[in-house]
Amino acid sequence: MKKKNHCLIVIFLLLLSFAEVNAQVYKYSNEFLSLGIGARAYGMGNSVVSSVDDVNSVFWNPAGLTEINDNIQLAFMHNEQFAGIAKHDFGAVSYRLDTNGVIGLSLIRYGIDDIPNTLNLFQNGVADYSRVVSFSAVDYAIVGSYARKINLWDGIAVGGNVKIIRRVVGDFANAWGFGFDIGAKYVYKKWNLGAVIKDATSTFNAWQYTLSESDKQIFTVTNNQLPSNNLELTLPKLIVGTSRRFNVYKEYFYVRPEINADFTFDGKRNALLGSAFTSFDPRIGVEVDYKNFVFLRGGIHQFQQIKRLSGENDYTMVNTIGIGLKLSNLVVDYALADPGSTSSTLPYSNIISLRVNVNRKD
Repeated sequence: MKKKNHCLIVIFLLLLSFAEVNAQVYKYSNEFLSLGIGARAYGMGNSVVSSVDDVNSVFWNPAGLTEINDNIQLAFMHNEQFAGIAKHDFGAVSYRLDTNGVIGLSLIRYGIDDIPNTLNLFQNGVADYSRVVSFSAVDYAIVGSYARKINLWDGIAVGGNVKIIRRVVGDFANAWGFGFDIGAKYVYKKWNLGAVIKDATSTFNAWQYTLSESDKQIFTVTNNQLPSNNLELTLPKLIVGTSRRFNVYKEYFYVRPEINADFTFDGKRNALLGSAFTSFDPRIGVEVDYKNFVFLRGGIHQFQQIKRLSGENDYTMVNTIGIGLKLSNLVVDYALADPGSTSSTLPYSNIISLRVNVNRKD
């Protein structure tokens, strides 16, 4: 009973500490957690919420961890975007507890380094480039996952994530955050159905800003608003999807199409369909495999409506392709993704990921 009271006191103090901090809902908050992980998912246009069945489930749908046949799985990903300006890394491990339960732990890092800070560029009205220093903007997320099959209903599994977020912008801004994800999967005959609620209870980031007096003066003189400590809220997002693996030629070739739909509730976004309450963003992917050995993938996502200078509306999308190779206990995946629209001149993103299966010997 004492432990319960202590927990309640801690929660009360945490809430009280933020009582005087302005809480605001930001569209695209914690967007680094919406980019996706794993070359298989990227190759399929990030449409994997119902078919994911390995350690990468810790990101896409924690309920998928229950379909891992190995005692331990390890996964790694490296992705460089915009000609290497932004670096996106991911690492995860899963461990089977018993017949029905699996736990996972993962780390996500998204960072941009060597950003020039030009606040003090001018001295007495003269540009002095020796006063320009560089800083980094880095986002981290540590995620603990747990999933379990439900014995009362055959084919149903549920899972959840606990997320700790750390965001750092140079030495003048940083934030700590906390949130939850909830996921479920249902296998009916050969069909897979999946759903996940990201940031189920809303995820918060408590921002703190540290500016020198000279920096504050520069903000004031240039008519810029001084940043203040605040609480940034990320509203829930619902992702649903369905998929099925079809046999197309004897026991050699299989094809697995999947369609996902993202529903956000932070106002109208630049998505395929949107309103003041919610926005709808579909994703479509397909995976063809030969004897579960070689995989070819393709996908489309991020449908957006663009208004041209002529005043006409146009639609764009992101195309992705990928390939995978399964060698005993090692899986190597590669994906090529267009970071912009189909007419983008930006460099493509190359995503490489590895997965290692480890079976404990009795």
